[in-house]
Amino acid sequence: MNENKAELLRERTDRGYSVLESCTLCPRDCRVNRLKGEHGVCRLGSELVVSSACLHHGEEPPLSGTRGSGTIFFGSCNLRCVFCQNHPISHMGEGTIVTPRALSKEMLSLQRRGAHNINLVTPTHLVPQIMDALLSAFENGLDVPIVYNTGGYDSLDTLELLDGIVDIYMPDMKYSDSKAAKRLSGVSDYPQRNREAVREMHRQVGDFTMDDEGTGVRGLLVRHLILPNGLAGTKDVMRFIADEISQRTYISLMSQYFPDHLASEFPEISRRITANEYADARAEMEECGLHRGWHQNLGIDGRAFNIRRFLEEGR
Repeated sequence: MNENKAELLRERTDRGYSVLESCTLCPRDCRVNRLKGEHGVCRLGSELVVSSACLHHGEEPPLSGTRGSGTIFFGSCNLRCVFCQNHPISHMGEGTIVTPRALSKEMLSLQRRGAHNINLVTPTHLVPQIMDALLSAFENGLDVPIVYNTGGYDSLDTLELLDGIVDIYMPDMKYSDSKAAKRLSGVSDYPQRNREAVREMHRQVGDFTMDDEGTGVRGLLVRHLILPNGLAGTKDVMRFIADEISQRTYISLMSQYFPDHLASEFPEISRRITANEYADARAEMEECGLHRGWHQNLGIDGRAFNIRRFLEEGR
């Protein structure tokens, strides 16, 4: 299987780099020449910026497993969420410039340390460089699943480059309303582009599946962060998933929102969510016939904790 992935990457990596000449890697279509150091919204040229790489035990249970997810956080982002909880990395680009070869060695190191997967966090704007690294890693023995962990603002052409390479897609579905998307993340077409991308991701990998030990193997897993005052549009997001993707879709329904970064400047999101808001979101999910996934409990101070499997496979 890895040889097949390597062969696909040998055919596609140069094509991926060519996109950087007039960058359309994401739906922003900045069309700057990143190979010559020009910057678009993500503020990166051709450099590959990695913030950290670790065995992460705080992801969803089938990704973290018993040994951890081999999580690689990339610098910068193609979104500008005013509530971003990783804003030093995603907005300010904190991290170290590395070569694709060095990144491939880190992937192999994570595998040797027991990682159940290689989890690429915020990869959209760096897909060609990541493809380059994956090619070297596959040629040198990488054989764990590849997770594409994205904010969900992805272009179909870029996802096409990853068809047959990515095993698990884990996109956010942040909004169903274009006005909220524009005000809070800077992109009015987020709902449209996000839904197109999720359709394509599901076409490529299908429903989420696990092995006998409950470790993720392949498929689509959707994250949805509940925002105050219903701004995430949960009911519409869940209805879309149920009607146009699959009622077998696994949903990570997240209650961990807190008003970080610039959120205090936006009155509608300047507080944590309430227990009732989260309960309503869970009810909307189940009313749409979606019965697989995880929830986060809320502590007495409103802080989220303890990601759990809450509805069993086969229900």
